[in-house]
Amino acid sequence: MNSERILVVEDEIIIADNICDTLNDLGYETLEPALNYTEALERIEEEKPDIAILDIQLSGSKTGIDLAKKIKEDYDFPFIFLTSNSDIATVTEVKKIMPPAYLIKPFAKEELYTSIEIALYNYSSKTGLINEENLIIKDALFVKDRGVFSKLLFQDILYLKSSHVYVEIVLKDNKTQVLRVSLNDIIKKMSKKFIRVHRGYIINLDYLEQIDNSSLRINKEVIPIGKKYRENLLKKINLI
Repeated sequence: MNSERILVVEDEIIIADNICDTLNDLGYETLEPALNYTEALERIEEEKPDIAILDIQLSGSKTGIDLAKKIKEDYDFPFIFLTSNSDIATVTEVKKIMPPAYLIKPFAKEELYTSIEIALYNYSSKTGLINEENLIIKDALFVKDRGVFSKLLFQDILYLKSSHVYVEIVLKDNKTQVLRVSLNDIIKKMSKKFIRVHRGYIINLDYLEQIDNSSLRINKEVIPIGKKYRENLLKKINLI
């Protein structure tokens, strides 16, 4: 599991550092804070954050609202507004952006955590919901465990195996995750590196080691190939 990568955009460096410390305590990964609109765009281009926390009032001519508009237009990832102002004019402007969450300074650690999780959930619900327990965002699957969504990167998945109404996800570190979902539903949300090779299996092509007439090998594990899936698999790889 990997923690979500969060960009904090706040023009007061002490406040930015305090927010980052709180996020780290909560188990998130924080990027170097950005102090203004221009720095924020540089961080977004370089680091590709999963979510951003935007102070509305920033140094320079561009505000956090301007940055939110840019994120929605060009980058499409969730963000949370952070402000010390809750006046009617500010709230009216913020409502036009339809942010996933909005926090008023000062805020508690629990409020910050809840806002982030809700923002990620709402964003993922719009971009690719598997079911109410597990969701997709970018290059990862978010798995719900004890009320918390945790990220499972596609690149860490070797293969998926169907078992009745469940799917077992087998990982590089020999760990597994079990979801209540069908292979038909989950493959629609995976990257193009994942291909179905049997009615009960989906594999990650990055870890394909060997193919014969009726089976293949993934990380020393032998997986069956269905006849109707074999031809499609061979089209996906380079044969000599």
